[in-house]
Amino acid sequence: MKHITRLMAVALCTGLLIMHPVMADPPPGKGNPNNAGQGKNGQGQGQGQGQGKGNDNQQGSATDLSVNLIAAGITAIAARNLALNVGSVGYAPLPPGIAKNLARGKPLPPGIVKKLVPGSLLGQLPQHPGYEWHVAGTDLILVAIGTAIVADILRNVFQ
Repeated sequence: MKHITRLMAVALCTGLLIMHPVMADPPPGKGNPNNAGQGKNGQGQGQGQGQGKGNDNQQGSATDLSVNLIAAGITAIAARNLALNVGSVGYAPLPPGIAKNLARGKPLPPGIVKKLVPGSLLGQLPQHPGYEWHVAGTDLILVAIGTAIVADILRNVFQ
């Protein structure tokens, strides 16, 4: 019995050591350039904080932008049914490299081919001032007009 308890303790400790994240600096020239000059001893921390535009929040991060974004106001299933009713299906999906960069709260990826939503479908979608609907591959996306930030994505509506 003692042997089993000791074996379980060793297994638990080994598991904890394996799951513990390793904190290491990236190799020179790799990693986030915004963290340059920050060493293990905390050297350089605080440099550049609050400088620039006089804005304390970091504009451009998805979490800050998504606070002001609205939801589509329709589910992907409901939009899919509308697309089926007007015959707007059979679109080709986005290439994988572009599709992974299409995310809520981020700007439209460069190189994305966005199509206009067919008028018969557009009239049935919820309208939001300052936003417009686009088709990107098989997805229906709601985009902020002034910033081209993706407010919401309805996946596989036009598949």
